[in-house]
Amino acid sequence: MHILFYVVVTIHVLVCFFLIGIVLIQQGRSADLAGAFGGQGSQTAFGPRAAANVLTRLTTWAAVIFMCTSILLVVLYERSTASTSVLQGTKSAPISAPAKSGK
Repeated sequence: MHILFYVVVTIHVLVCFFLIGIVLIQQGRSADLAGAFGGQGSQTAFGPRAAANVLTRLTTWAAVIFMCTSILLVVLYERSTASTSVLQGTKSAPISAPAKSGK
């Protein structure tokens, strides 16, 4: 169980770095030099639309994998530790009688 947890943590960290890199690579809409003058050209290797589609798909899949590994990490962590309440060790206050009315 511990080995699976560490494998998922490793995948999660790699996906985090990949997601950060993919988001930073993407350009905003019409952010290149040709977009500043209203041109339809692009300075990307794939062309204006193909690069956006590839990067958008990579971002989507990286986000899905990130969310799945996040949920899986929570489930694995909860199964590996004893599930206890946060308030388990606290003492409850004694129950007192309600206050009497002033009338």
